[in-house]
Amino acid sequence: MAGQKKLLRALAGEVLETPPIWMMRQAGRYLPEYRATREKAGDFLSLCYNPELAAEVTLQPIRRYGFDAAILFADILLVPQALGADLWFVTGEGPRLSTVTQQADFDALKPADAIHDKLAPVYETLRILKGELPQDTTLIGFAGAPWTVATYMIAGRGTPAQEPAHALREGNVALFEALLDRITKATITYLSAQIEAGAEVVKIFDSWAGSLKGAAFDKYAMEPAREITAALKAKHPDIPVIGFPRGAGEKYAGFAKATGVDCVALDQSIDADWAAANVQPNGCVQGNLSPEHMVTGGQALVDETRRIVKAFSKGPHIFNLGHGITPDADPENVQLMVDTVRGAARG
Repeated sequence: MAGQKKLLRALAGEVLETPPIWMMRQAGRYLPEYRATREKAGDFLSLCYNPELAAEVTLQPIRRYGFDAAILFADILLVPQALGADLWFVTGEGPRLSTVTQQADFDALKPADAIHDKLAPVYETLRILKGELPQDTTLIGFAGAPWTVATYMIAGRGTPAQEPAHALREGNVALFEALLDRITKATITYLSAQIEAGAEVVKIFDSWAGSLKGAAFDKYAMEPAREITAALKAKHPDIPVIGFPRGAGEKYAGFAKATGVDCVALDQSIDADWAAANVQPNGCVQGNLSPEHMVTGGQALVDETRRIVKAFSKGPHIFNLGHGITPDADPENVQLMVDTVRGAARG
């Protein structure tokens, strides 16, 4: 493995003296260069669908911090848009979609294999990045998990506790499961195309997994992740998959075995020592510094970063935040985190 990229070595199970590092949402509004590029694009969706500019913002944090991985700049809601949902963003409020709450809405959606025309610019972004990234930087593709994407498609927006999706899940099981299946198949199609365009790793973001409890978590968070991972492994056996069931709590412990993912990303609510004992024995873990430290900085950032690196030092680990970096983060605090991670094994 000596010649492999650090992130790929960790995903293959190697224990490294210094963990590879990247951040969720590392290309984002906290960076002045990102804000300038987004202004040039005109709006968020125009930026997502402009391959040259999307590649540029993906590269910006690599140039600035030298992260071990770059993650494709896109959005999880491009898949529902490609399936035929209307999608727009309200300034200061976030995404809005046309809703799927009855059979007629579902019947109007496109088949899972009809998404490529709309998503072609995303694949072109990956091809550009494959040619422009440093040789030691891993290229990560991603998609939203079916449950999380479904919550937006059902409610038409983000909701505090995903109540509309739970109501449909309990009130019209057949429609809910048909929607989840359509999203699952589209996600397999989408991620497979990302791999063919150059992604070396793919990540499944289940941002709202934590609102599923008990058997519902197993059926609607774990099972779709297992289906997606199995389909991708059958076609692309050498491509690692990272799963992120945010809010899974104790369910993190069995997630890798149940789904087949190569790495489990942890949110910041999980104690690193517990995860080292209960999650890391099943494979690589990723995480899990609180994004708040990117705002507040100082010695607390240094101490917590060192604590996490030490907790996971006996197994394969990718250093990351427990969720995406926020727009109010200080770029200097990101540099402090990077310097701390890379000095922790020696300090």
